[in-house]
Amino acid sequence: TIDGWVLLPNHLHCIWTLPEDDSNFGIRWAMIKRFITKRCGPDLRRDDWMNASKRKRNESTIWQRRYWEHMIRNENDFNRHMNYIHFNPVKHGLVTSVKDWPHSTFHRCVREGLYPSDWGGDGTDTNDAGYGE
Repeated sequence: TIDGWVLLPNHLHCIWTLPEDDSNFGIRWAMIKRFITKRCGPDLRRDDWMNASKRKRNESTIWQRRYWEHMIRNENDFNRHMNYIHFNPVKHGLVTSVKDWPHSTFHRCVREGLYPSDWGGDGTDTNDAGYGE
């Protein structure tokens, strides 16, 4: 189950719940990368988003060679990471309000009553201490 995600021009964050008998993160990341690459294709190769290393290796803008794996410890840890990923577009200056970024589970969470639609404010408060890492 994908609990939360956000897709940005140069990276992706995802929180998921895996079945108890299956903890293979690598296969899931490969599936997610393949799906997004097929859907977004050329949009992932914008030259203005590329650094020298990615150009040299002919890589897309979004995919890192590795991923960061973190086991969610408790409900507070889960909530902090959900807040972190949903606030990420504001943190990176892509929008001034969380609700203005269309590529995340924030909108689903609002529909489910997990966040108010104005969560994260207008982006003027840059103190995101406690979000995620």
